[in-house]
Amino acid sequence: MPYLTQLADVARRTGCPVTEVAGWQTRGHGPQPQVQGIVCHHTAGPAGGGDYPSLAVVRDGRPGLDGPLSQFGLGRSGHIYVIAAGRCWHNAPSTSTMHTNSASLGIEAENDGTQPWPDVQKDAYIRLCAELCREFGLPASRVKAHREVNTSKPDPHSIDMNDFRAAVAALIQGAPAPQPSWTEEIVKQLPMIRPGDDNFDVKTVRGCLFARGRVPVSAYAQVGLEDWLKSTRCDPGLVELVRGFQQAEGIGADGVVGPKTWPSLLRV
Repeated sequence: MPYLTQLADVARRTGCPVTEVAGWQTRGHGPQPQVQGIVCHHTAGPAGGGDYPSLAVVRDGRPGLDGPLSQFGLGRSGHIYVIAAGRCWHNAPSTSTMHTNSASLGIEAENDGTQPWPDVQKDAYIRLCAELCREFGLPASRVKAHREVNTSKPDPHSIDMNDFRAAVAALIQGAPAPQPSWTEEIVKQLPMIRPGDDNFDVKTVRGCLFARGRVPVSAYAQVGLEDWLKSTRCDPGLVELVRGFQQAEGIGADGVVGPKTWPSLLRV
């Protein structure tokens, strides 16, 4: 096989946002000889740092292992990063001849190895695997966790691969994955807002909470409403308001504004 320059088009068929990482079409340890399987990974990267902080490592490698390390990256928001079109060092040694570096494609999903998987990210993971199976004529059974084809690896943590493959198979057997609405696309682009963050997206959270009637006068009594709304810091007071909103909406009250909380805040 040549370099797989159709991978970005395949990724777009998922309906998820896609970024083509500069140079991806000629990046690889030579061309990809064949595609007989798909290997699912987690990055074991930082707990924070945005949507896909492991991009540089997956693209360029790390001490002792040259990049690229995977053809695809998958952000916490469900954003797909197309990193390489050639062979990548993502699974060796492999216990399956169909899942070696020379015979399979790798997907590195952002997760530190302990974090819960956002629904939007897991959905994108399934969609991407289904579209790759369609493109290369593979059954869902060829989608494997790294831990299933390399006994020294634990990833991707906590994902039941039988359920995962069943979801992939359902998409393969049905119509191509439906395109998300424009409002769903907006939500996928929004960042995770965590305690201690300081950026302009925090102002959006404040404005939404106020518009939903979730900000008591006591929250801004000392600084005034205008200054409270303009603050870009996700301080402890704001975190508690987010938790209260999440509890009222039946969302896990962790104080983090992510793909489960943004739609309720924005009423998407």
